[in-house]
Amino acid sequence: MTEVIPGWHHVYSGKVRDLYESDDPKLNHLILVVASDRISAFDTIHEPNIPNKGKYLTELTRWWFEKLPVANHTSNEVEVPEQVTDRAMICLKLEMLPIECVVRGYISGSGYKDYVATGEVCGVKLPAGLEQGDKLPEPIFTPAYKAPVGGHDENISFEKVVELIGEEHANQIKELSVDIFNRASELAEKAGLILADTKFEFGINPETNEVTLADEVLTPDSSRYWSKAAWEAGNRTDSFDKQQVRNWLAANWDPTSGSKPPRLPDEVVEQTTVKYGELVSKLKSIH
Repeated sequence: MTEVIPGWHHVYSGKVRDLYESDDPKLNHLILVVASDRISAFDTIHEPNIPNKGKYLTELTRWWFEKLPVANHTSNEVEVPEQVTDRAMICLKLEMLPIECVVRGYISGSGYKDYVATGEVCGVKLPAGLEQGDKLPEPIFTPAYKAPVGGHDENISFEKVVELIGEEHANQIKELSVDIFNRASELAEKAGLILADTKFEFGINPETNEVTLADEVLTPDSSRYWSKAAWEAGNRTDSFDKQQVRNWLAANWDPTSGSKPPRLPDEVVEQTTVKYGELVSKLKSIH
């Protein structure tokens, strides 16, 4: 059930975020983006919620927006309602592009499965002999088509991106994604972290026609962060994200079965909250 926020009315809910429009028609170019504590994995929302998750996601997204020299969708035109001040942002409405801009610096997750099967990820040919968690020769852009709520995101080739949004915008989001990934990786390393992979979303600002960074950015929901020291010691499982949720679900539920997923155990919920908080603290320690 969505929150009632005075002065704003609910218009849409994604897997994690709830969107509200202002009751003031003069502010119809703005959107209030509220990060909930809902947890999504395998394109499914799970129970229970992860305490403080919305706060951590918003705090980290704001921090990254300040660090990155890229146009983003945040606006200071009006204040965030006090009720949701620590887990929401006032943003410009964009014409969103239906592409998840995934960048991988290391081989892991669904990308590793594709690689084992084909030697490629989204049409990108990779060297033979890579193991789970290995560093790639250079970061690769492996886009996905962003499915509507309830659907499954689909890995696609860059040629398909061009087909969907045009060559100019396709080239722009690819270059921006890789550049942001490289900048973020350098900062993460200063915190003793490896940014293994991440995904971005972009939209077009209708007033300026500029490609603009949107949604959450470089959070533990949208990214894989690993301990650099642990990775160098051969441990590819010490992560600061929702991997423990994925691991537990993979061992206890078949996402392809169509059955309702089991409730997450209290210890998995607690571990996830702790990992999210640790990641925020580590990154914000960078000066």
